[in-house]
Amino acid sequence: MGYIGAHGVAALHRYKYSGVDHSLVAKYVLQPFWSRFVNFFPLWMPPNMITLVGFIFLLISALLGYIYSPRLDSAPPRWVHFAHGLLLFLYQTFDAVDGKQARRTSSSSPLGELFDHGCDALACALEALAFGSTIMGGRNAFWLWVISAIPFFGATWEHYFTNTLILPAINGPTEGLMLLYLAHFFTAIVGAEWWVQQFGKSIPFLNWVPFLHEISTYKAVLWLMTAFGVIPTVIFNIRNVYKVVQARKGNMLLALAMLCPFVALLGGVLVWDYLSPSDIIGDYPHLAVLGTGLAFGFLVGRMILAHLCDEPKGLKTTMCLSLLCLPFAIANALTARLNDGVPLVDESLVLLLYCLFSLGLYLHFATSVIHEITTALGICCFRITRKEA
Repeated sequence: MGYIGAHGVAALHRYKYSGVDHSLVAKYVLQPFWSRFVNFFPLWMPPNMITLVGFIFLLISALLGYIYSPRLDSAPPRWVHFAHGLLLFLYQTFDAVDGKQARRTSSSSPLGELFDHGCDALACALEALAFGSTIMGGRNAFWLWVISAIPFFGATWEHYFTNTLILPAINGPTEGLMLLYLAHFFTAIVGAEWWVQQFGKSIPFLNWVPFLHEISTYKAVLWLMTAFGVIPTVIFNIRNVYKVVQARKGNMLLALAMLCPFVALLGGVLVWDYLSPSDIIGDYPHLAVLGTGLAFGFLVGRMILAHLCDEPKGLKTTMCLSLLCLPFAIANALTARLNDGVPLVDESLVLLLYCLFSLGLYLHFATSVIHEITTALGICCFRITRKEA
């Protein structure tokens, strides 16, 4: 059974992408550069290929982090930090240029939006791992992913109801990524040790700030990002959705129900980690972040598809497929309470299976949906199809 029905096919033919409202920095600083950079790509190159190449840059960045810091708690060589920054800059550039290439070649399609945002969802996990190696964050790399995933899911949820992706004046895709690759470059100069010393020593003129000056610099940054980035953005998303739901005389509970799978995913992993007799996130941060990031990618992709296909508002039960492994993982952790701290199945194996299940689920979803959309619209994913007059 496919993901797209007859109603969805008709909606795909009608769908028009409303675009993104970028910040002033993007409009006046980066857009001129992107508008020139797109001219380096030949007209035969499909936009989705540009998206994929940009995604591969982040994949290489995360791989470098694993090679030189398997547990993300040791300092990689300084050139690795520079590589992280450069690869992230290239990802942002290619991610911005793919839409311009689509308009330049008249090849815009709903598939392009799904492919673009699907790669962006997975990029949250890959950059969390790359930045986690830069700051020697260890298990806190998972919280880096949480800080990026919450606003991303909130923006996708808002877009589903408002049909417009409105970004705040200061937002993650522009200023957030700029700060991250500048932080990578900065770390290449000062060294990763700068991030693990006390915040008051790293930034002496802020040593008067209560609580923050006593904790490590990277933890202070996590708190500040949450307070000034994540929380205001979530409030912004909920307010915008509430306005639209009220204007359409809809049910806000149905709208909030769409957030339940993501809340369950995040809560399930945290409960598993809490009950675990071993430090699963600390010992295997790459598996924990990648497995959860792939499950998150499935949730985001399913919500975007529901928007493209004009599905009724409310919880999509298929989104819960990404949660199937968590009850077994939690139950296995609980068996350690009855077996002298030893779980029934080794938790490293359970975590690996969780990661493989999430990967399989995401790949099945991606390949199935790409096949269904290309068949319905008569286009190709990685080739520009000339439309008949």
